[in-house]
Amino acid sequence: MDFVLTQLAGFGSSFVWLILDPITYAYLIPAVFLGIVFGALPGLTATLAVTILTGFFGNKFPLDQALIALIGAYVGAIYGGSYPSILLNIPGTAASAATAMDGYPLTKAGKGASALGITTTASFIGTLFGTFCLLIFVWVLLLISQNIASPEKALLALFGILLSGTLMSQDLVIKGWISGLIGLAMAMVGLDPILSETRYTFDWSYLLSGFQVVPVLMGAFAIPQIMDGMRAAIHLAKAPKLQRIRPEVKEITKRMPVILRSGGIGTGVGALPGVGEDVAGWVSYGVGKAASKNSDEFGKGSVDGLISAEAANNAAIGGALIPLLVLGIPGSPPAAALLGALKINNVIPGPTIDPAVIMHVVAVLVLASFTMFLMGLFTARVFVTILRIPKTIFLPVVMVLTTIGSFSVGGGINDLFLMAGVGIVAYAMNAMHYPVAPLVIGVILGGLFDETFRRSLLISDGDLSVFFTRPGAAILLTLNILLIISQIPFLKNFFGQIFKRKNA
Repeated sequence: MDFVLTQLAGFGSSFVWLILDPITYAYLIPAVFLGIVFGALPGLTATLAVTILTGFFGNKFPLDQALIALIGAYVGAIYGGSYPSILLNIPGTAASAATAMDGYPLTKAGKGASALGITTTASFIGTLFGTFCLLIFVWVLLLISQNIASPEKALLALFGILLSGTLMSQDLVIKGWISGLIGLAMAMVGLDPILSETRYTFDWSYLLSGFQVVPVLMGAFAIPQIMDGMRAAIHLAKAPKLQRIRPEVKEITKRMPVILRSGGIGTGVGALPGVGEDVAGWVSYGVGKAASKNSDEFGKGSVDGLISAEAANNAAIGGALIPLLVLGIPGSPPAAALLGALKINNVIPGPTIDPAVIMHVVAVLVLASFTMFLMGLFTARVFVTILRIPKTIFLPVVMVLTTIGSFSVGGGINDLFLMAGVGIVAYAMNAMHYPVAPLVIGVILGGLFDETFRRSLLISDGDLSVFFTRPGAAILLTLNILLIISQIPFLKNFFGQIFKRKNA
């Protein structure tokens, strides 16, 4: 109980400090606004918003201020995708795809403003729910993770790379694993973290410090999206005029069980490494339809369906930050960009993370939620107007921001070469349906795997038994093996047939 009270006191002091500091609003309000804009414009994403801001803030600002901007943009972008989904039937982000199922039918029925009001409130409550779960569960997991040593860290990093590749693959799982292993190989470039010997630098001094995180993030996430957006110009229909956006309190109170259930689902799905807010929205939508007494209304303008999707994808933000802060494994692509920002500032998530960082993250999430809620209710018409900006105008601006952010890291023109090279590779990977996010996660977690794996072997004098004689390591090794075995085609079909027979 004393431990819980201490952490709550830490959260309270962080939250009060944020509220009273005027600099907070100088970063938070523009960041949330920018995030909503990126979410609202089809072709732009939350990952892109966080990635670009990582390039600008990186290590040039104090971590406290950088986190305000990055988390604000993250929260705003996940919510912002609901605007084109509801008004135009065009998901602004992958996370808002399920929102369009019932949002647009409500707009066609003349209830577009009401749908936006309900969505804004559900998103607000969902984000707060995920934040509350983050505040509670992150400490429990941190206490458990304090017994994790180098063998467990190495196997955990490998599990994160393999799991993200498994869950993000569109067709063949092996493609996701290949993507993750490419990132792992990229992480080996530079100085050996243990012996300080050069590896794969080809006598190029720029590579002595390895591949810089920000240019890799920019190249992997930003360049392919910009190229795709310029190729496939979307001609948006004219958004309808909005009347009263603020929802009725009675309506929200009546839907509160659906909001809380969706928040729980979103947080749980978001906590799975590499899954993301889009999966959370679809899972919650499916559960909501199965649990509803009026399931036949789903897809035809169901308010419950709208809430199920939006409360879940926003709650997934807090869920995605749980494995990020406890294990150093991001729960979603935007969280991977956030991990890059932490790494740039020499903050190592895991058992040794400063509790003040966690309290600051939670406090920023709460304040960003309120900022998003107020913006959504009182400035919705501004964002509807922004929907009319042609992509051919906005995307070149994004390209300029991406270039500036990458150039400002410190490597000069070499960072631009790296960004362009990674961008070309990522674009080709997308064309061949290879997921890019596992590559980025591999680059970020590869250093941890490399160092802890080799340190484990040094301590054990080269004895591999250290990876299965320790209880924690044995569990993680088993999980890695089971994950790989579960995706072998003939075994997958074999166990699938056995499962069908048992259910017959």
